[in-house]
Amino acid sequence: MLLISAGAAEDDVVIARHEAAISAAEKAGVRHVVYTSLTGAGDHLSIALPHRWTERRLMDSSLLDWTILRNGLYAELIALGAMEAAGTGVLTAPMGAGRVAVVAREDLADAAAIVLADPGAHRGRVYELVGDRAVGGDDIVAAVARVTGKDAAYRPSGLAELREVLTAMGLPAWQVPLLVNTYSVIAAGFLDGTGGDLGTLLGHAPRPALEVIASFATPQGDLSS
Repeated sequence: MLLISAGAAEDDVVIARHEAAISAAEKAGVRHVVYTSLTGAGDHLSIALPHRWTERRLMDSSLLDWTILRNGLYAELIALGAMEAAGTGVLTAPMGAGRVAVVAREDLADAAAIVLADPGAHRGRVYELVGDRAVGGDDIVAAVARVTGKDAAYRPSGLAELREVLTAMGLPAWQVPLLVNTYSVIAAGFLDGTGGDLGTLLGHAPRPALEVIASFATPQGDLSS
């Protein structure tokens, strides 16, 4: 069974969802659960707790084999900044000089499919699935400039400025600190570690993160794909 983390809620709700899914799997006779977790470098992220709880719940189960896919942050998440830079010529984000080893969602899907095709070969494994290059604000605007032919600049902003923007957008109350925290962790340099197991698991190099990000600076870019 592939258990995809059930976010978009407070920690207690996410944990309850995961417990329900795992308990149902145990009762139904599922033998192996593959779980999409969060990179080990992400323990400072506010979303980390339910992921670590779920990992421990699976490891403590006497009825289930397990494989943990510790996914890095999505390149497509950072691509929102590329869209801004393409539209305004400026990327405004509180990343400071921080960098992040983002990864294409398609690579993560491919990695999950490989594990699911032969779960026994991956029993009891924890895979770190991050990108092979860490990117920062200057990298993003340079990539945007290459694909659009227009100059773009990175303007580091403050976390308070981002919080004001997100609050004005009317996001759910729990989501605003989550997003602010994500940029805070990036700026502090905790998510810039590269390497991991993605290339080995895929059998080839991961998709270049900057190409994925920059693709959203063009009209055909589509975050829903």
